[in-house]
Amino acid sequence: MPYLGSEDTVRELRRALSNPNIQSDPLRYRNTILKVIRLMSQGVDVSGLFSEMVKACATVDIVQKKLVYVFLCSYATLNPELSLLVINTLRKDCQDPNPMVRSLALRNMTNLRLPSLVEYVEQPLTAGLRDRAASVRRVAVLGWAKLYNLQPNSEIDAAMVNELYSLLRDPDPVVMVNCLRALEEILKEEGGVAINKPITHHLLNRLKECDVWGQCEVLRVLQRYRPQSDDELFDILSLLDASLVSPHPPVMAATFSLFLSLCSGLPAVSLAALERVRAPLLAACGSVSREMRFTALCHIQLLLRSLPGLMGAHYKRFFCGYAEPAYIKQRKMQVLVELVNDENVAMLLDELKGYCTDVNTDTAQAAISAIGRIGRSYSDRCLEILIGLLGLKQEHITSAVVQTMRDLVWVCPQCSDTVCLALEGCEETLQDSQGRQALLWLLGVYGERVSSAPYTLEVFIDGVRSEASLGVKMELLTAAMRLFSCRPAETQDMLGRLLLYCIDEETDMCVRDQALLYYRLLHCGMEETQKVLQGRRSDPSLGVLIGRPAEPVGQWACSFNTLEPLRQSAVETESTSRGSPEHVTFAPKPNADLSDTLNSNQVEKVHAGSDAANRCTESSSDVLASDAVVPLSLSLSPALSPEEFEHLWLRQQGLHAEQGAEDRDEEKDYVCVEEHIQCPAIPHCSPQSLQAAMQLVNIQTLAFTPPNTLPWRVYLYTHTQHTHSADTLILGELLYTGGANQTVGVETADKMVVEGKEEERAEQKESVRKDGGVKVTLKQQPRDDAAVRVFLSILTTVLHTLSSERA
Repeated sequence: MPYLGSEDTVRELRRALSNPNIQSDPLRYRNTILKVIRLMSQGVDVSGLFSEMVKACATVDIVQKKLVYVFLCSYATLNPELSLLVINTLRKDCQDPNPMVRSLALRNMTNLRLPSLVEYVEQPLTAGLRDRAASVRRVAVLGWAKLYNLQPNSEIDAAMVNELYSLLRDPDPVVMVNCLRALEEILKEEGGVAINKPITHHLLNRLKECDVWGQCEVLRVLQRYRPQSDDELFDILSLLDASLVSPHPPVMAATFSLFLSLCSGLPAVSLAALERVRAPLLAACGSVSREMRFTALCHIQLLLRSLPGLMGAHYKRFFCGYAEPAYIKQRKMQVLVELVNDENVAMLLDELKGYCTDVNTDTAQAAISAIGRIGRSYSDRCLEILIGLLGLKQEHITSAVVQTMRDLVWVCPQCSDTVCLALEGCEETLQDSQGRQALLWLLGVYGERVSSAPYTLEVFIDGVRSEASLGVKMELLTAAMRLFSCRPAETQDMLGRLLLYCIDEETDMCVRDQALLYYRLLHCGMEETQKVLQGRRSDPSLGVLIGRPAEPVGQWACSFNTLEPLRQSAVETESTSRGSPEHVTFAPKPNADLSDTLNSNQVEKVHAGSDAANRCTESSSDVLASDAVVPLSLSLSPALSPEEFEHLWLRQQGLHAEQGAEDRDEEKDYVCVEEHIQCPAIPHCSPQSLQAAMQLVNIQTLAFTPPNTLPWRVYLYTHTQHTHSADTLILGELLYTGGANQTVGVETADKMVVEGKEEERAEQKESVRKDGGVKVTLKQQPRDDAAVRVFLSILTTVLHTLSSERA
């Protein structure tokens, strides 16, 4: 919006610019032009002075020329016809003996951005490419790119392109880099500048002559080149080695990106390059610039995806400073979670505990969430900290702790007893909707373990009329229904009042429809109601360990040195805005496709009297898909002694040795599963690491063979708690023989008669033969096929994760 009185001001300036007395005084004339530029920068419309300013550009004063050119370039598009008047002056200045005047005239001639002036600009630009002054050549090269942008559909002048290619060997490095930029723009539809062997070697040899941004441009363009031999490749890498540890982060990042592009087929070289860039990235994390620090942290997270232990010895460099902004603190905490191990876990948890009381609520909640993620591997220590934070009675801290506990029991069900004891009295402090939703989910799922659960729900139900959050109302309905199924006497009256309100008075259709669904479901009987409501309480297979399987560098190489790492959310962190965990669809982790580690077929051997028949079961992908709908949890109780385990294991083996009718009747309630998993690095894991990983998912290990010993064996057991069937006991053996052929099969005690398919069965046996890997043998009694499949999926996840980390 123009300033008041601007018309009078413009009128006075026009009179001053046309006054001969002022024009004869260079200083007064320049000051008048300066007033015009000042008004223009303040938003005043001074386009009416265009003709007077055109006359003012005919001067030998360089300062006045610059001021006038700024004005002309700003208003040229509004006055295309009057802009023709300045062309003669600009063309004359292009022949001035002063190179500063020539470059200034060329720059502003192309900055007018008028298609009608293209024919007048081409000749000065062509002459500028051959100018003896480097500053003029720099401007002329970029001028051709601007000219092409004015007429993108025009035919490309081959002579001009050849001239630009020849200027790649210009002695001035800025001219060389400008030629690359101009050719990239002009030849964009053809894939950019052609990079061949001579051009590549020339650019690499002159790389050190360029400034920081010039080196980045050269390195970016060279990513399209592919060496013709290994010798040439390693010669190029040797030239780039110094730039890989450059003190300038942009140069280091561009060099490393080129390294990854050239070494896409050499993973060992790529990992060695990761080690080389560790020091520059750590230095960038201590930069004065906040933006530089944040960018370095984001790229460090990328590197940790392929080399988790890269920054392990430097974890203290990621401790948060008091004056750092919240977004840097939160990103540092994400990195700290990735660096946790047995040696530093105590110090890291103590550091994160201090952040939980930060004055910034987002930082405090991020610290609590980080402690929860560490709790997947160190649950006892983290729960002790979380329970202590509940005693602070601060609203945002209590909310974050309850949400973290909800997420923790979903992944680590062995923590549920401790969490249930800590929930007493939390409802008094919770005020935000997300925290209350988390509390209601815990009360609904574990209500039989929380003595005050009905009374806590009654407080929520009594205040449902004043509840503003729809998510809390819907979670309250589900929690009340779940609690009614296990504690009906205490919950019946309040559930009736809640359903009556939601059906008769609630205005939101989602809440009303859910209440109607539950009301009609109750009419179907409690058995049907429990089938619908009693879903999974946990899913240990989602995140067994903090550490991920190491990803190939190629999975993220293309995003390095781009904005993509800055846009990516926290790695493997749960969203704090969600409700029930079982309603969330978790994206699969990169490089964690278990179908790659399982054999493509699973064969079930069925023993039936004297004629044993064989049949094929589902593929491993079908088994994993079906696991998602089977509610199952694992338990270590009652515990088995080694003697009891040996007795049961040998007893199950003896069932197949005899063929009597009594044995066959007993065999119907028994299943033996044999699976072959490709994770050869598992036998090299330490017994402590394997035992800790198994215990996270409530699998108890009883005996180990020492590492690197063949044959390598591990014996384990667990109890499955299935929603719709009796609890069962699963015994297991892991066997690695060093690569001998092993046949995969599943033996069951069901009778099955398959007639006339001997050839088909032979093909099926042959299709499941694999080399190497770990053979898993599971024995279960009483029989539950669905529980075996889910347990096998969980066990495979643990083994695959440990094998990837070891590799």
